[in-house]
Amino acid sequence: MTPERPDVTGDRTNGNAMRRALARARDGKTLDVAEAAVLLRARGADLDVLLEHAGRVRDAGLAAAGRSGVVTYSRKVFIPLTRLCRDRCGYCTFATAPHRLESAFLGPDEVLEIARQGAALGCKEALFTLGDRPEDRWHQAREWLDAHGYDDTLSYVRAMAIRVLEETGLLPHLNPGVLTWRDLQRLKPVAPSMGMMLETTSEALFLTKGAAHYGSPDKDPAVRLRVLEDAGRSNVPFTTGILIGIGETIEDRAESIFAIRRVAREYSGIQEVIVQNFRAKPDTAMRGLPDADLHELAATIAVARLVLGPRTRIQAPPNLIGAEYALMLRAGIDDWGGVSPLTPDHVNPERPWPHIDELATRSADAGFTLRERLTIYPEYVLAGEPWLDPRLREHVAALADPATGLAREDAVPVGRPWQEPDGGFVSIGRTDLHTAVDSEGRTNDRRDDFDHVYGDWDALRERLPAGSAPVGGDVREALRQAEKDPAGLTDAQALALLGLAGDQNGAGADDDGLAELARIADGLRRDAAGDDVTYVVNRNINFTNVCYTGCRFCAFAQRRTDADAYTLSLDQVADRAEEAWAAGATEVCMQGGIHPDLPGTAYFDIARAVKARVPDIHVHAFSPMEVINGASRTNLSIEDWLTGAREAGVDSLPGTAAEILDDDVRWVLTKGKLPTREWIDVITTAHRLGIPTTSTMMYGHVDTHSHWVQHIRLIRRIQEQTGGFSEFVLLPFVHHSSPIYLAGVARPGPTPRENIAVHALARILLHGAIANIQCSWVKLRDDLCRTVLTAGVNDLGGTLMEETISRMAGSENGSYKTITDLAAMVAPTGRPLRQRTTSYGTPSAERQAAARASDGVCGTVRRVLPLV
Repeated sequence: MTPERPDVTGDRTNGNAMRRALARARDGKTLDVAEAAVLLRARGADLDVLLEHAGRVRDAGLAAAGRSGVVTYSRKVFIPLTRLCRDRCGYCTFATAPHRLESAFLGPDEVLEIARQGAALGCKEALFTLGDRPEDRWHQAREWLDAHGYDDTLSYVRAMAIRVLEETGLLPHLNPGVLTWRDLQRLKPVAPSMGMMLETTSEALFLTKGAAHYGSPDKDPAVRLRVLEDAGRSNVPFTTGILIGIGETIEDRAESIFAIRRVAREYSGIQEVIVQNFRAKPDTAMRGLPDADLHELAATIAVARLVLGPRTRIQAPPNLIGAEYALMLRAGIDDWGGVSPLTPDHVNPERPWPHIDELATRSADAGFTLRERLTIYPEYVLAGEPWLDPRLREHVAALADPATGLAREDAVPVGRPWQEPDGGFVSIGRTDLHTAVDSEGRTNDRRDDFDHVYGDWDALRERLPAGSAPVGGDVREALRQAEKDPAGLTDAQALALLGLAGDQNGAGADDDGLAELARIADGLRRDAAGDDVTYVVNRNINFTNVCYTGCRFCAFAQRRTDADAYTLSLDQVADRAEEAWAAGATEVCMQGGIHPDLPGTAYFDIARAVKARVPDIHVHAFSPMEVINGASRTNLSIEDWLTGAREAGVDSLPGTAAEILDDDVRWVLTKGKLPTREWIDVITTAHRLGIPTTSTMMYGHVDTHSHWVQHIRLIRRIQEQTGGFSEFVLLPFVHHSSPIYLAGVARPGPTPRENIAVHALARILLHGAIANIQCSWVKLRDDLCRTVLTAGVNDLGGTLMEETISRMAGSENGSYKTITDLAAMVAPTGRPLRQRTTSYGTPSAERQAAARASDGVCGTVRRVLPLV
C-alpha cells in the first residue's frame, strides 16, 4: 500500500474561511485547529499574506531575544552510533540490517575520530543519531553490547557522550529515539540537549497496514508525546518537529503543531521545532510517493510560527529545500539547524548540506545575519539551572558567549573532565531553618521565579482531573460490608463511605454515618494493632532544600540563590544524628531536595557519616525520587544502587514521593517528579532486597475521592505481593504556601470530615495487609489527631525534633512534639502510649531512659521561653 498524499489544493477551503483565518493571523489572535488547517492550504496570494504575518511574529521574537535579524545554525558532526533499529518506517534509509554493516555499532575509536576531526574544523556539536533500542530486534546488537560490557544501547550512548566531552570538548546532542523518564535522568548529565521528532500525531499512519509507521512500536503518537512531556518534566532542552508528506492529512498536521504547542506551554522545554519535508528515497517502501511541495512546506512553517508564537525557534533543514532559502525565511524560520563541514546527513545521504559560507550568503541575501549557536539554545544557556546540569556547565561555558548564549565563533573545543561538580557538602545558607522556621518563619511566601519555574499555570488547569460524580448506592449496606468483610468492599461502596464527609463545604455530610464508619474502623484497629498508641523517638534531618524538580505542591524547595536555601555539611548531618541519639532517638529520617551540586555518591556519603558517628541508630532515609536520582547519577540499576545504600548504612526507606499514585494527578501536582511506575519499581525492588519501607498518600489538592480509593488499593496489592510495608501514612495537603494553591489550581486541603473518613477507610481497605495506620500530627491539629485515633489510627509517627517541610508550607503545629506533648494529646482517648522502634518493636531500656530524660527532643531545637 502506498500512502496517499493529503489534499492541499485548497478545493476544500472556501474563500471566506481563508480570509477570516488570515485576518485573525494579521490581528495576532489565537488560532484554533480548524483555522490552522485552513491556513495550511494557503497558496498563491494567500500564501504570500500568510508568510508576511508569520515573518512579523518571528521578527518580534528575535527582537525580544536581543538578536534582531539573526538566523542561527549549529556547526556539528554527525555520529551514526548504530544504524540498527527495532522500527520499520516506510521512508527510512538510515535503518538497515546487520548483514549490511561491518559492525552493529561504531566502536569508541571510530566515534572519537569523527569527533576529533570535527573539533579540528571548528565544530562544537556532536550529533548522536541511532536507531531505537536495536537490541530488542537484532541479536547482533545484543551480542555486541554484551561483548563490550554495556547493559543496553543507552549505556553505550552515555559512555560515548562522556568520552566525546572529555577528549574533544564537543557538546553531545542525543537523538536515541523514544526515551523513558528514567532514561532522561540517566542521559541529562552527559548532554546539554536531546531530541526526537514527533513527526505526526496521526494514529492512522501507525495502525494502518502499509502506512508509514505501521510495525514501528516507537512511532505510536501517544508514546512520542509522552517523551516530549517527560523531557519537559526533566528540564531537558529538547528538539522536536513534524515530518510532512508521509501520508498524513492536513488536519493531522494542524493537530501535530498544536500538540507540540501544548507541551511547550506546559513545560517550556521545547527549544526548537523542526518542520521537515518528506523526500522520497530509493529502496524504501515509500519510494513512489512524490516529494512534499516546497510551498506546502512554507505554509506549514508559517502556520507553525503563528501557532507556536514568537519565542519558539523554528528550523527547516537547508539540505532539503533546494534553492528556496528565501522562501523559508519569509515563512518564519529563525534557524537552519545543524550543518556539518565534515560528515554527511546520514538520514538524507543523497542531500548534502550546503557550505556554511553559502548559507551565510543566502541568509544575507534575504536580509539576515548568520550566527553560530550551540546545540543548547541561547535561552537555556543563559538560564542555566535547572536546564543545564552542573557537570556540563564548564563544557558549555568554554564555548558560549556569556552575553548572548550563542557560540563564540573563535572558541576552540578542548576536552575537559566530566566529573561531579565541586562543592558538594559545604555548609551554606540558612542552616538554622529547622529552628528559625518556628520563630521567624520563611523569608517570602513564594520563590521569585514562581511565574515560570513550574510551567504555565493556565495550561496546567487544562490538565485538572474531572471532579467525582455523586456516588449513589446504599451507604448502610456499605457500612455493613465494611464491618463483616472489609476486603470485599467494592469501589462504589468505598466511595459511598467517603461521601459521608460531604463536599468541601460540608454539604451532604452524614455525621451519624461518619461516626459509624469511625467505629467500624476502630474495631478493626483493635483487632490488628491492639489499643496501644505508638510513636518513635526520631529526628528528621533534611540535609538540603535546594531543589529544581519543580513539584508544584512543595514550598520547601529553594533555588541555591534564594534567601531560605541551605545545605548541611556531612559533619552537621552527623552532629544532628549524634544529638538525636543522646536524646534517646532510635531513628533518623533523612530526606532532602534534589540538589544538582551534590556528588553522585551523596546519599551513600550521608548514610556512612551517620553510621560512623552513631553506629546503632536506624537510618530511615531517601525517598524513591532520591533513589532514582542517585541511581541515575551513578549509572547504577535500582537494585545495585539500593544494595549499595544498604551497605552504606541505610536500614529502611520512607515511601514518600508517592503523593497520589495516578499520573493524571501527578503531572498536575509535580513538574519533574518520578512517574507512578518508577515509584512502584523502587519500592518493590527494595522489598525484594529485604529493605522495608513505609507507604504514604498525600491527598486533598487536585485529586478526587476515587483517586484515594485507587491509591489505597494499589498499596494493598503491593503489600500482598511483597509484604514490605511497615505502615501506611496519611498526609493531608498543607496549602498555605504551596505554589499550586497560591496559583489558584488546588483546593485548600481536605476538610476535617474528609480526614476522618479517609483515615477510617484506609484502615478498612488495608485490613489484613498493613497493621499500622499513622496520622501526621504535623499536618493535623491535636484535636483532629485525637479524633482519627478513634477512627482506625494506631500510630502518631515520631517526635521528629525538626520538621521543616510542612512548616515551610504553612503548617502551624510546630516542628517537634515532646513525649509529654504526645501523652497529653492521647490522654483523652484513654489508650496507653508506647514508644516503639522503626519496625514497631520495643526499644531497649537504655533508649527509653534516654528518651524520658530528654522528653524525646534534643535541647538544641527546643524553643526558649521568654522570661516574665
